[in-house]
Amino acid sequence: MTKTPPLNIAIVSSEAIPFAKTGGLADVSGTLPLELGKLNHHCHLFLPAYQSVLQHPDFNFEVVGALRIPVGQKIVSGTVLKYQPVKGHGSNQPEGMNTDVSSKGLISPVTSGLRLHNDTAVGEPVAHYLIRQDEYFGRPGLYGEQGRDYSDNCERFSFFCRAVLEAIRLLDLPIDIVHANDWQTGLIPALLKLEYTSIPPFEHVPTIFTIHNLAYQGRFWHWDMAVTGLDWKYFNWRQMEFFGDLSLLKTGIVFADQITTVSPRYAREIQSSELGCGMEGVLQERATVLKGIMNGIDTEVWNPQSDPFLASNYTVDNWPNGKRDCKLDLQEKVGLEVNAKVPLLGLVGRLASQKGWSILLPVLEQWIQSIDVQWVILGTGEVQFENALKRLATQYPKRLSVILKFSDPLAHQIEAGSDIFVMPSQYEPCGLNQLYSLRYGAVPVVRQTGGLADSIVDATDANLANKSANGFTFSSFKSTDLETALARAVVCYLEHSELWNQLVETGMKQDWSWRKSAMQYLDVYHQAIANFQTTSSHPN
Repeated sequence: MTKTPPLNIAIVSSEAIPFAKTGGLADVSGTLPLELGKLNHHCHLFLPAYQSVLQHPDFNFEVVGALRIPVGQKIVSGTVLKYQPVKGHGSNQPEGMNTDVSSKGLISPVTSGLRLHNDTAVGEPVAHYLIRQDEYFGRPGLYGEQGRDYSDNCERFSFFCRAVLEAIRLLDLPIDIVHANDWQTGLIPALLKLEYTSIPPFEHVPTIFTIHNLAYQGRFWHWDMAVTGLDWKYFNWRQMEFFGDLSLLKTGIVFADQITTVSPRYAREIQSSELGCGMEGVLQERATVLKGIMNGIDTEVWNPQSDPFLASNYTVDNWPNGKRDCKLDLQEKVGLEVNAKVPLLGLVGRLASQKGWSILLPVLEQWIQSIDVQWVILGTGEVQFENALKRLATQYPKRLSVILKFSDPLAHQIEAGSDIFVMPSQYEPCGLNQLYSLRYGAVPVVRQTGGLADSIVDATDANLANKSANGFTFSSFKSTDLETALARAVVCYLEHSELWNQLVETGMKQDWSWRKSAMQYLDVYHQAIANFQTTSSHPN
């Protein structure tokens, strides 16, 4: 078998751990390059230089180039920065770093334990480049403030896309493929197809475009077409126009050589009218180059055997004692009654309708009065849900603890201390918390959608008999169906300990590491390179 040579990969994203994060995009963009590096591939990761990153005392950058980028009718100057590890901190997070994230989840540049480089000598290090332009990125938020998007987001990220390509040229980086992520980088596939086809080093460089959440479409009024610098002829219904507006997400979908999403189920769902967000037609046209790849998790950071945030570390061989210790510690920390026997249900994430709070809140309001279980909830979100939870927590302090912020240590402690983890999402492109839950022995209760359906196998009699079950699922987005699934889980926990132990151990033994996902991305990269000369399914 012929061994393929290492690839030179440019990964472009608007956020990546540990620099900037608002959601799962950051986890993928920050962790995938590390795993590709372990496989001896060379990764260059490009991000905007946000204010929060530049102001953080534990990040050190070197200026490696100056840029002058056309944006509409003007020329905008910028600089290219390269991350340099702080001497003495090694490859891990700087000491003393605050691991609690701001209540808006927008401007904290780091979360605990996330790595910038491989912790072993095996593989290739990742080169991190940031594009600095303070007028665009020297702001408190990544995409907006106080619930409102910045009005010039199209201009900001049009500049970023062009600046990345020019930075690659300026630094003379060898590139075999460009991997763009979400609407903020959607202009890159179009630029490479329409302007850079004969410009070194891009003459033979295909693009991958990953959709992390189709609901965020980079949709702007049509006059913003001017700031992209592309000819108005491309503003048509087959390419960049979307119901009279400009869509940078659609632009990426149309012009990319290969398209991926973050789970196989989601790749199918977004081709339907129900979850296609109006893009189902263009996605159906590009179905032959669309692939769903399940996100992985960082199994070094999320490892109950070595997790520094836990009261007791444990493995699949001694989890009952370890999880009991973590449960008691969690109950004490968050003010719940300390009781090892009562079922403890955990939730971590945004308090938003998409996450299922419209069907969960009625169940919670009913159960908290009559069902002897405990709930611990961590996150922030829509005011209506925050207010309802604060009210319930005040009324029932021994059964419900609500922490309205994001805290990485507490997120780890909830996964370890909870018996059951609840994710009743209306839609979920991939989901990571259910994967953390499996690894930490918290049995998930989830709705069958997106990555939740791809990762959680329902505890039916047949699935329990063949030992494939690892959680409880329901299909319809209804409070009654969620309540039924929760009741099944609680009854199993209280009355069928042998089956419960089997569920926990099945989940803990599964491999959801990034290595599996990285291998699938490599397959897509190689497919794109092999097909590059003949791929022309979109008009130019």
